[in-house]
Amino acid sequence: MIPWVFLVCSLPLSAAVVPTKTLGVSPDLSSKYVPSKAGTWRCLDGSKEISWDFVNDDSCDCLDGSDEPGTGACPDTQFYCQNEGHIGTYIPSSRVNDGLCEVQCCDGSDERSGVCPNLCKEIGDAYKKKRDAELKIQREGAKVRSSYIAYAHQEKKRLEAEAQALAEQIKIKEKEVQRLQDIAERTESLSQAALEQKKKSPLYQSLLAHNNALKSLQREHNKHLEREKALGEILDALRTGYNPNYQDMAVLEAVRGWEELAGLPHINDVGKETEGSEESKEEDAVIEEELEEGALSADDLQREVPGLLDTDYISLMLEHEEHIQAPVEGSILFDLTSYMPDSVIPAYEDFKDILISWLQKFGIVSADGSAADSSRAQQALHDAENELDSLKKNMETAESDAKEIFNIHGFGAKGEWKKLDGTCLEKDTGDYTYEVCLFKEVKQKPNHGGTTFSLGKFESWNPSSEVEPGRPEFYQKQVYKHGTRCWNGPERNVVLKLTCGVENAILTVQELEKCEYEFTGTSPALCLSVQENGTKNGQPREEL
Repeated sequence: MIPWVFLVCSLPLSAAVVPTKTLGVSPDLSSKYVPSKAGTWRCLDGSKEISWDFVNDDSCDCLDGSDEPGTGACPDTQFYCQNEGHIGTYIPSSRVNDGLCEVQCCDGSDERSGVCPNLCKEIGDAYKKKRDAELKIQREGAKVRSSYIAYAHQEKKRLEAEAQALAEQIKIKEKEVQRLQDIAERTESLSQAALEQKKKSPLYQSLLAHNNALKSLQREHNKHLEREKALGEILDALRTGYNPNYQDMAVLEAVRGWEELAGLPHINDVGKETEGSEESKEEDAVIEEELEEGALSADDLQREVPGLLDTDYISLMLEHEEHIQAPVEGSILFDLTSYMPDSVIPAYEDFKDILISWLQKFGIVSADGSAADSSRAQQALHDAENELDSLKKNMETAESDAKEIFNIHGFGAKGEWKKLDGTCLEKDTGDYTYEVCLFKEVKQKPNHGGTTFSLGKFESWNPSSEVEPGRPEFYQKQVYKHGTRCWNGPERNVVLKLTCGVENAILTVQELEKCEYEFTGTSPALCLSVQENGTKNGQPREEL
């Protein structure tokens, strides 16, 4: 009779070493690997109930393979490596007991005891050190990203306020355009003879006289300014160059007078910062003259006089006449049609037109059909209309820019990329400097002379259909297309791959294929806070 110990030794090693029932089971499923009171166990898909002894016995009994989590007996199943001290992970069950130590299973649990050493502590320590460094970068970058988001909100408010202000200006300008339209129409309908007659009015002649006087004053004022500037330069040269030792009282008196008039310290006191000199400066400070109500300061004169000189006095005169001839608001005294029944008004209008034509025919009313000189009125109207169109375009641009700030396909759901719009980053590779102006264009600039080429203009964020717009990974890739065409080749294109970093920078430049470039870089705009980064690429955050 063969002793039992020799019988055991003669059995295959796989039969002698039986894996534990929960080997290869992940923590979230461990509660389901418990036998019933009858010593049975139900497959996870509920299709069959088997003996608890059949679990992890290296024989596949369940259709879903759930009875063999720790062996490779069932196809298309996964083995969970506990990896205590590091991060647990899954590997295909086909790699279990294959005699190879898997990197993912640093605890060696995928092989028989003693085959693979447990390296989880060393690997875990190295991973933790690397992860701590990444978290430090992430936290610092997240602070910068927060400032980008704050900027986006401020920019949106600024653009909305700008659009609102432009809307108010548009209302005012529309009224001005309507006013100038009326003036232009009246000027066109006014005969040249009538216009010349109106120009002879005392008011118009007085306005022209005032205009000429103002032009003359401006001319003389400018002459005096030039003369004062020249005299000031002469006196400054005398002040800094005369020799006080000669005791020339005439020169000394002239210098003292200039210093007092110009509010300058005495040349011998320059640089002496004493308390007394400060008090003297305060005493010698020129007190500005208080202006009467409506009076213009020197700055106001420089700014407003040119506009006054450019006044269209003909239009102003016509407006004045309309104003003084208009009936009192609410009055119908001079409106004959207000006294007539509605049925009579058409006949009255026809009679009025016939009467006016008769009066013109007999010379009682001037029938001179020559157009009045309306060029200035038309020019003023044209300028006002152009200004109105410009205001409307600016308002539309401000409104559009404000809406675009939080567009997930543009500057991100939180506007974190708005701050970087147009920011240019460079990478010097020796022969070339590559410039990436975010959301604009990528260029290749030679460092030793030659032609600068466009490598593409901004086309989109990550175009993959598998990436959801607005997710962090969506903003990890920018595509620039339609650059300068290569000689005998396609157009140049660039894919810019970005990761979280404390700085906006280009790290590497590669030409993977002819005229197809791949850049890598970093940006704080991708650095989510630790709280926001609870998931990574849709997966739970890794923890030790």
